[in-house]
Amino acid sequence: MRTQQTQTAPLVELSAVSKFYGNIKALEGVSLEVHAGEISCVLGDNGAGKSTLIKIIAGLHQHDAGTFSIEGEETRLANPRDALDRGIATVYQDLAVVPLMPVWRNFFLGSEPTKGAGPFKRLDVDLMRRTTRSELLRMGIDLRDVDQPIGTLSGGERQCVAIARAVYFGAKVLVLDEPTAALGVKQSGVVLKYVAAARDAGLGVVLITHNPHHAYLVGDRFVLLKRGAMSGSHTRDEITLDELTREMAGGSELDQLGHELER
Repeated sequence: MRTQQTQTAPLVELSAVSKFYGNIKALEGVSLEVHAGEISCVLGDNGAGKSTLIKIIAGLHQHDAGTFSIEGEETRLANPRDALDRGIATVYQDLAVVPLMPVWRNFFLGSEPTKGAGPFKRLDVDLMRRTTRSELLRMGIDLRDVDQPIGTLSGGERQCVAIARAVYFGAKVLVLDEPTAALGVKQSGVVLKYVAAARDAGLGVVLITHNPHHAYLVGDRFVLLKRGAMSGSHTRDEITLDELTREMAGGSELDQLGHELER
């Protein structure tokens, strides 16, 4: 069941944000709201500006115009660590995992708990194994063995581990970069189920995708990008899947192409 939208400030809000690289306009006038317990989908083809938008939200790049607010406070993120400290976790398409390391080691990568002190200080492997297993189960992910190398998992399972990790480490906002792009229908369904689980856990989710069908299955808000600018912004009750697909595909441009291709 979807969480009811509250009247509190969005977890993240971009208002008329632009980003320029010299004379090139990577983004211009893009606005986006991310609320707790909702999924905001950003749709667009390659080159639409989705990657630039992710980098601004993740703290990799700073915007050149417009405002970027976190929980009502206008801000500029200095770097990705700053974003993490503010509760924004980004899961990229390549996932940044170490394939030969076990699942539990990847789950805690960069944030490993230790026990003992001085020369006796060492990784708390038992705690990491137990926590990884219990956190994955809490998200509904039942892995055969958390000791298996994460590279042996399917693409969908690796995405799900990354989502569970972000939830465990206290993310308020989860940004997912094309999580279903390289997956088949069944694996995409698995990932979307865990995206919905993150939403139901109270996170604000930003789902970057070029697939309107996947977006409409879970989305509450939809922002469409085209050549760095917004071509549409809708809430779920304002648009149907057919309308979203048509807008994503270019609408009138598609009709024109159809006429050109007619014999």
